[in-house]
This record gives sequence, C-alpha cells and structure tokens, in this order.
Amino acid sequence: MKAQILAGGRGKGTYDSDGKGGVRIVKTPCEAFENATKMLGHNLTTNQTPPPGLPVSKLYIYKAVTISHEYYLAMTFDRQHSSPVLLISNEGGINIESNIDNLHRLWFNLETGITDEIDAYIQAELGFSDSEMGRVRYILEQMVKLFKEKDATLLELNPLVRTEEGEFVCLDAKFDFDSSARYRQQDIFGLEERSPQEQEEFEAAQLGLSYVRLDGDIGNIVNGAGLAMATNDLIGLFGGRCANFLDVGGGATKETLAMAFRILGRDERVRGVLINIYGGIVRCDMIAESIIAAAKEIGGFKIPVVVRLQGTNSDKGLKLIEDSGLDNLFVEADFEEAARIIVELTPKRD
Repeated sequence: MKAQILAGGRGKGTYDSDGKGGVRIVKTPCEAFENATKMLGHNLTTNQTPPPGLPVSKLYIYKAVTISHEYYLAMTFDRQHSSPVLLISNEGGINIESNIDNLHRLWFNLETGITDEIDAYIQAELGFSDSEMGRVRYILEQMVKLFKEKDATLLELNPLVRTEEGEFVCLDAKFDFDSSARYRQQDIFGLEERSPQEQEEFEAAQLGLSYVRLDGDIGNIVNGAGLAMATNDLIGLFGGRCANFLDVGGGATKETLAMAFRILGRDERVRGVLINIYGGIVRCDMIAESIIAAAKEIGGFKIPVVVRLQGTNSDKGLKLIEDSGLDNLFVEADFEEAARIIVELTPKRD
C-alpha cells in the first residue's frame, strides 16, 4: 500500500496518525482496511514535504513481489553534452543518492536508440544473463519510444527490481514532460494532478505571473525578480514575513493584477499586501489605474494594502490611488518606508 502524494521519500516518512511510513506491506484484507483508515485523510510528512506534511486522499495497492535485486534506470537530457543520457546503477531504491559514484552515464541518440554497444556495456556492468538482458533491453526500448514521442524530460524507474522468479518489475517511477509541449501532449498533461499550491502557480503562469508560496503572512505583488527578493529582505528586516513571491513582470495589466489579488485572496494566511512597482517599461499611472480597477472588480480590499510606485509617471500614479477613495489602500513612494508601514499595519497572529 502506497500513499499517493506529490512528494518522494514516502517509505521513510511518518504519518500523523500512527507514526508509520507511507509504504506498507499487508497480508490480509483486515490489515489493508486497518492501515487504510490510518493513511487516508491523514497527513504524511517526508523530507520533501512542508512541516505539516501533505494530506493523503489516495492509496495505490499492488501485489507484493519478492525482490532479488534493485536497480536504478533513468533517461534525461544532459545539456552540457547536448544529448539524451541513460543513467543506470546496480544499487537502486532509497539508497541511490548515497551511491552516486556507482551511477553509469551512457549518452545515446534518439534516432538510433539502444545500440548493441550500449546493450553490451549494461550487461557487463550490471551482470545480467543473456535472457535477463533481453528483458531489460525491451524496457529500455520502450523508454526511448516514450521519451521521444511524448516529449519527456525525465523517465526514472527506481527501483526496477529483479524478482526471485527472474522477472523485472518497476516498483516506482517518476516521469517529467516538457511543459512547452503541452499543446501537442494534451493526453499526458490531462492526467496532471496539482496540489492547491501548484494550482495557484499554474494559474499564475497562464497569465505570465511568477508565483512562489512562502511561509509568512504579508503578500507581495512586485514587478521583477530582483525587486521581489529585495522586498522580501526589507520586510524581513522590519520583522515581517512574506507569504509569497509574486512577480507580475513588465507588462502588468488590470487582468494580471486582478489575478494576483485573487491568488492572494485565496490564501487565508495573508493579512496584508505590499504592491511594489518600478515603472521602467510600464507607466506607474497605468499601474495605478489597473490597481483601482482590479480592486473594484474583486469588491475592494478587506486587508491593508500598501502601494509603492517609483519611476515613469509615479507621481500621477500615487495621486490616482490617493484620490480613489478605496478603503484599506495606502500609498508610499519610499521603498523602506513602504515596507515598514505594511509590517506595522498587518495584524499580528495570536
């Protein structure tokens, strides 16, 4: 029984219900039912999840196999060599990261696929018999086909196991696909499941926004990654903590700002927002008009929002916001003072 969450390390993870891991072996229907009640609807924490863990709503149940040996098998792109590369190791499973020196790299051509030379190398290094290598080569050829036809960027089988009966079974896998090929791989991307956080990031990306969730309570809407990082640092200097990194880019519009407000509005942790815009490519008066229009579209601001505009037509932009009559909307031209004000205005947690 395997907990289905968007994170690795499930076997070594711990449930908040009973302290056990997210991968379990059961032998009877009663054991399966008992474990399912302690796994479904509970949080699983691994070394790849946030501290509270992730809620588990699905379990994958598969017939247990008797493992004779575990292998690691993967395909990805090596940008340094401008070539796809096959990664193989005689030591798969959870120990692959600690045995990286045993990882063999074999560069190959997508047109020619798995050649006899690659076949012979793998057989010699991993110690397969002729019949075993025949089965492994079939798996490799199917991986090459999938890698090529589905615009994959990573196909990882870990572990690929040899059972005591001599069969090869993939017990876990991780596949990644080129998001730029979404338009021609709709069957693949139609299977995508997203956590609420990833859904927010996806919706933001659709409008050209860059959104990253952080662990504070002050929301940021900024144009430019450098300015966003500086904003995060300055808010921290005054004792605040940012809830996000949200870069609206150089072409902020009413639509993108409204989406930014909606994303922050869905985050119950956000108790204040700092909008920090530098008008280089974009005019600050246009940004101000977009902020006002977006505020009216979402029904106004229920939490304090501080707007700092600097650059092209910033005076006009600040005046527009001052004259808007919107509640909970404050203006400040100075960067440091704007950060101090939003930290001061944001209600403290109990």
